Amino acid sequence: MPSRAFALSWDYRCPFARNAHEHVLAALAGGADWDVAFVPFSLAQVHVAEGEPPIWERPEEDTGLYALTAGVVVRDRHPSAFPGVHRDLFAARHDHGLQLKDPAVVRDVLARHLEPAEVDAVVDAVESGDALATVRKEHEAAAAGPGVWGVPTFVTSDDRAIFVRLMDRNPGETAEQQAHGQASVERVLDLLEWDELNEFKATRIPR
Repeated sequence: MPSRAFALSWDYRCPFARNAHEHVLAALAGGADWDVAFVPFSLAQVHVAEGEPPIWERPEEDTGLYALTAGVVVRDRHPSAFPGVHRDLFAARHDHGLQLKDPAVVRDVLARHLEPAEVDAVVDAVESGDALATVRKEHEAAAAGPGVWGVPTFVTSDDRAIFVRLMDRNPGETAEQQAHGQASVERVLDLLEWDELNEFKATRIPR
């Protein structure tokens, strides 16, 4: 049985989501004994103005849903490829400045980790709307249950949730980086389990 179980929200457009997810992926690659649920969360939907239709009804207007839905399909259908795809979709936005709404950008990432027929199947699931329904369901459950309102948010099995901004990245390529990822996330989870803590925020960034 895993030593810890938690969920972690993401939207590929958020640099702090990238940082947190890199630490988690690094730790898992190093053998961290965790059960992690990666939960899609649309920042566009959070910012829909009152009276406007939800972003799910007009996904073509958003810059992040195409990649987010592709990530969810890979998570569900090709879990062994998910860590690589997940890292590379974050990198496409934050390292290379590419547009995540561009199907060619997403397809190029997928092609580095999946067979051609698998890439086509992922794209079909995205463009058919099937994957969007999954994203909507998981986003709304995260918002309604533990009250998630942003990314990255860590959530425990009893619906305690904490929004966290980790400042450093983690390529997860060495044992030292993997151990650092595990230590960083374990520290976050320790704070999350401390039910007397409500808010902990630095007044300035010392770097």
